[in-house]
Amino acid sequence: LRHYFIQSNLRMKLDEKVWRSFQISKVFRENTNKINAFDYNASGELLITSSDDDSIVIYDCEEGKSTRTLLSRKYGVSLIRYTHAQNTVLHASTKLDDTIRYLSLHDNKYLRYFKGHQNRVVSLCMSPIDDTFISGALDRSIRLWDLRSPNCAGLMHVNGRPVAAFDPEGLIFGAGIDAEFLKLYDLRSFDRGPFSTFKIPSERGTELSTIDFSPDGKNILVSTTNGVLRVVDAFNGQINQTFTGIITERTDKGLHLGCCFSPDSNYVLAGSQDGHLHVWSVKSGNKIAVLEGNHPNPITCVAFNPKYMMIASACNNAAFWIPNLEELQ
Repeated sequence: LRHYFIQSNLRMKLDEKVWRSFQISKVFRENTNKINAFDYNASGELLITSSDDDSIVIYDCEEGKSTRTLLSRKYGVSLIRYTHAQNTVLHASTKLDDTIRYLSLHDNKYLRYFKGHQNRVVSLCMSPIDDTFISGALDRSIRLWDLRSPNCAGLMHVNGRPVAAFDPEGLIFGAGIDAEFLKLYDLRSFDRGPFSTFKIPSERGTELSTIDFSPDGKNILVSTTNGVLRVVDAFNGQINQTFTGIITERTDKGLHLGCCFSPDSNYVLAGSQDGHLHVWSVKSGNKIAVLEGNHPNPITCVAFNPKYMMIASACNNAAFWIPNLEELQ
């Protein structure tokens, strides 16, 4: 992939032709169970995954290979996130307790534990600008933390399953509560309550899966376990677009499928139950591409590389996608 990366780093513009040319360049079968989360480092050169098989795998995006596997048999591992410090990550636990753990990848040692949640952590987001991070758990609480202190810096009790995310400037955060409400808080005065509350259309028995601010900060992508994606205006709460068609067969619990904005904020990309990637235009609402992924299981994670023209997707397997340069010439 190295030759491709040199070419693609020249800021190829994303358009419908480029989207339709994306194809899988590499498939990795390092895991025996579902990959529950992944994250790129700031340079886009590395991707790290956490899996229900208790493993952490690090990939070199430029070389297109896995470089290291770490095991977390004692605590399990989910929601893995790179921090701003080199070679360190945060992750939630799936065994023993509900502690969030701060891990040094350099020597595979824990630097700090963040205790407080009394049930499974289902949302974990690192501030884009500093050492603050936010977590949401099934104990119906959202907590604010700082990597430098084991003590919780802020606590909010909510009425349902919470998901949370920072805006691109790290000044506000959004909290989705029980698939019905999206609330926006000022980080400096969140204890005064939300400065905006938006009502989200919801079906009975549906849960929020993720919320994600667009890189330009203008929209928020809200996904639910019934496979409905909504693009919500971050300033007035208007539903700008609604996307469906990624779930082919309903399940009792619903599915948490991966989705994200493109780096230019103009497109939404989502994994599907049948292993395809779907791409929509945020402006027109039209589906512009369905990419054949050959994923044998539902796609639980999908993310665009922050620096390169590359997508990663995952079920039990991880896949790297790049545009077919020959097709575009």
